[in-house]
Amino acid sequence: MHEARAFWVTAPGRGDIRTQRLRSPQRGEVLVRTRRSAVSRGTETLVFRGEVPESEWSRMRCPFQEGDFPAPVKYGYSAVGVVENGPAGIIGRRVFCLHPHQDWFIVPFDAVVEIPDAVPDRRAALAANMETAINGIWDAKPGPGDRIAVIGAGAVGCLAAALAARLPGAEVELIDIDPARGSIAAALGCHFATPENPTPEADVVVHASGSPAGLGTALTIAGPEATVIEMSWYGTRAVPVMLGGAFHSRRLTLRSSQVGAVPADRRPRWPHRRRLALALSLLRDSIFDVLLSGETAFFDLPALMPWLAASPAGVLCHTLSYD
Repeated sequence: MHEARAFWVTAPGRGDIRTQRLRSPQRGEVLVRTRRSAVSRGTETLVFRGEVPESEWSRMRCPFQEGDFPAPVKYGYSAVGVVENGPAGIIGRRVFCLHPHQDWFIVPFDAVVEIPDAVPDRRAALAANMETAINGIWDAKPGPGDRIAVIGAGAVGCLAAALAARLPGAEVELIDIDPARGSIAAALGCHFATPENPTPEADVVVHASGSPAGLGTALTIAGPEATVIEMSWYGTRAVPVMLGGAFHSRRLTLRSSQVGAVPADRRPRWPHRRRLALALSLLRDSIFDVLLSGETAFFDLPALMPWLAASPAGVLCHTLSYD
């Protein structure tokens, strides 16, 4: 039997490392030793602050979550590790799993996806964010040559912009309040603008800033008949939406995107496992290392989370080391 340590939100704004005993893996299960995990700057920090609305407590449960909202709860979904016990063909292989922050864990075999050899551990920790970005682009349905605006240069916004920039002839503008994100936009093959000078008349707008002001910018720069995809989740915050002005005369579409469900037109062919395998495959590109902005030892996470939840400037994807 193994002794495992996991991060728990013990109360809104507070967390701790708790110890538990793991049983032996059963047939069809794998024992994983975690090497890296990543902290979601969006949903996970909302969970840490206790801002999940009671109406969403059931829908917002993550795979292998323990406890209940608001606390105590074990939450997270970006673990990279090595299979130490399980079917012979996968022992010793690196895998990704949508699992909370924990140094050892047991899950069903089909809950893990092998990581391509060309993807290092830290970059593989971006897989959950890449899945979200893929889903957002599927919902947005941009095409070759489109003018595409992505508002919010966090990890998900940057990944969505990078995917859009790979469309033939697409003109992608990444918009953020932080001018320092301009160098990241350039590395990803995108133009950059601040909210004061965005390019108008976009064919598609993806909003991922988590800010009501960003959503306002999205509606302002969308061209006639354009679609605005809302990828931000605001938790318990009320968000004003400007549906006056030119919203109706431009016949805009405001549509939500949420990674929990594959878009309906792809769902019969794209199970979640296939989408996650695609996310890991896309992370072969080393350019995505620009989104890895810091690393901390796992055992320091209780002290780190209050800082991350306060939205410190410059942080994109912060990873944890279990070495």
